[in-house]
Amino acid sequence: MDYETARRLLIDQANLKASDTFLGRLGQNQPPMPGQVTSILLALKVVFDALRDQSVIDRELASALFLVSNEAQQLFNSGLARSLDCPPLLNEDLGRIAIAVKSIFSGTWQS
Repeated sequence: MDYETARRLLIDQANLKASDTFLGRLGQNQPPMPGQVTSILLALKVVFDALRDQSVIDRELASALFLVSNEAQQLFNSGLARSLDCPPLLNEDLGRIAIAVKSIFSGTWQS
């Protein structure tokens, strides 16, 4: 995956209005589709590698990063965590996403 593909994937998955995106599904109290979290984590690593030495992140990407980490956790906490359809490791996956986003903003990969 190259940087532009990763950037576009993150921006697309941060769309709350589309029913098949990561945030769209969480907003409907539905779990992510299989592979969605893995794709997001891979895209976050690609974006980190591409931006590691950059001092500026474009606004559209920064917004998507914030939404994919913060809004996803809020949506999870507000409904999906109580759902019978919630995958058992989703909360941990959201934590990994948040750590990756923090890494992008700090310029140092967190583990």
